[in-house]
Amino acid sequence: MNIHSRFVALAAAASILSVAPAFAQDEAAHVKPATAYVQKSITPWLSDPVVIAAIVEANKKHKRLMQEDIIALDKAWVAKDPAVVDPVRKNKLSEFLIEKKEASGGVITEAFVMDNRGLNVGQTDGTSDLWQGDEAKWQKSYGVGPDAIFVDKVEEDDGKKIAQVSVTISDKDVAIGAVTFGIDVDKLK
Repeated sequence: MNIHSRFVALAAAASILSVAPAFAQDEAAHVKPATAYVQKSITPWLSDPVVIAAIVEANKKHKRLMQEDIIALDKAWVAKDPAVVDPVRKNKLSEFLIEKKEASGGVITEAFVMDNRGLNVGQTDGTSDLWQGDEAKWQKSYGVGPDAIFVDKVEEDDGKKIAQVSVTISDKDVAIGAVTFGIDVDKLK
């Protein structure tokens, strides 16, 4: 490769590298305001007795589940088996989450709490599956430990720009579960 070709290749590489950070910053522009919103407006009520009691109870209930049991529960959820769906959708924690969603002024579009196995404990809206343990929302919050906040990329949903924000829920500085919120990032401005 002659000197001119090397210069052109270096210039092209520098051009690409100078654009990449700007693109990454644009992509992640929602992370800081979403994190700030969660820390200010949501984190304070994650230690509410309703939240903690529901997760502790679910952790005890699911303690001995084997992976095949979790998969069977997940399949029953997908099939809309009321014996699996109703205890999650119709409980005090779900009522609590619905109240918080309604009080958010449209910032929170959904919320669901998971136990230490990644199984849903309560929620505002139906999720497509019961088990979240195989997904980043649980792995990058509960899986990281206390105080973890994971802000996922923004996706379009019914004309809104929604980012899922997942937070570890702790009791006495020990991670016991996690929660995921759909956050309308346009409402954070």
